[in-house]
Amino acid sequence: MTYLEQVKAALWGLPVEEQPLDEQLLDRHMRQGTAPLVFPLLPMTPPMKAVCVSTIQQQVKILHTLRLAWDALTRAGIQPVLMKGAGLAALYPSPEQRAYGDIDLYVGQTQYHPACAVMRETFPNALKFDEELDHYKHYNLIADGISIEIHRVTVDLQHPCDHRRYARMEAYGMAHAVPVTCNPLPVTLTIPEPTFNALLIMLHSWEHMMTRGANLRQLCDLTLLLHHYATQIDAKRLKTYLTSLHLLDVWQLYMFILVNHLGLPQNEALFYTNDAHLALRAEHLLNDLLDGRLIEPEHTQPAPKGRFARKFHTMRQRMANARRIGHYSPSYGRHLVATTLLHGASRLFAKDRHWE
Repeated sequence: MTYLEQVKAALWGLPVEEQPLDEQLLDRHMRQGTAPLVFPLLPMTPPMKAVCVSTIQQQVKILHTLRLAWDALTRAGIQPVLMKGAGLAALYPSPEQRAYGDIDLYVGQTQYHPACAVMRETFPNALKFDEELDHYKHYNLIADGISIEIHRVTVDLQHPCDHRRYARMEAYGMAHAVPVTCNPLPVTLTIPEPTFNALLIMLHSWEHMMTRGANLRQLCDLTLLLHHYATQIDAKRLKTYLTSLHLLDVWQLYMFILVNHLGLPQNEALFYTNDAHLALRAEHLLNDLLDGRLIEPEHTQPAPKGRFARKFHTMRQRMANARRIGHYSPSYGRHLVATTLLHGASRLFAKDRHWE
């Protein structure tokens, strides 16, 4: 079986052909975050077994910390919403097949500072290295080795129109959060409303594509979410979301990959198209992802120290990134150029945040 055939079978709880994994396959599973998904279905070597045991041990520790954080916030009258991680693991054939390394809790802007205070009180010995600033996406602390992110917002979009539109989507999606059971926790948690969650998971993956930190596991998440909530996702509202954020073309790239390589039924892949030109771009994106060409290269030259020189340097990097993204989605590449110019102009006259 090929790498993608192994992932596809494991996603749907089907047998994986029992064959020794060569070094290339092992490395790809590790880099793409799919090792815990596939390894339990194969004859395991000691290194493979170590990965699976480590994943289970980490999940037990994270879920214990999650329970403490959740209980503390709800006792304080704050209703968090669980993002990513444990909430998505519940969609897999077995939760242990979806590795996650931290806890992401959305509390919103009004509850942001009270929630941060509750976390500091709950975990007094936690490492704290993020400042609790209103322009940050989240506040972070590390309790017993587990990173907890308290989110003021879920995604920080730089174009002002995108920012305003997404804020309304986020408000609705979090206000209509749905219950989920994260075994073996004896409590019911909440995750974002399914239509918004589909957008959020796709957008989280796309953010990583744009910053060269994506992996196939994120597409696996979206596959299982669309399947699990197929009857609950509002197609009309989702299309409005995607169109207003210039993401419909990107979404269709994802749907092509999910249907043709990860086994999502075509009727569950909303707005799917097999347009020949889009198919070529989708295959190009997938191949670059699997071959490691979306990994952030090392920067050999430091950014200039002068304020204006540094900002010009950053703008040049972002324009180059927009051109790269344009190879996959020309429409979003153009939107990224406009966003870069607008954001760069606004930052030029804003207070200098040289530490970022």
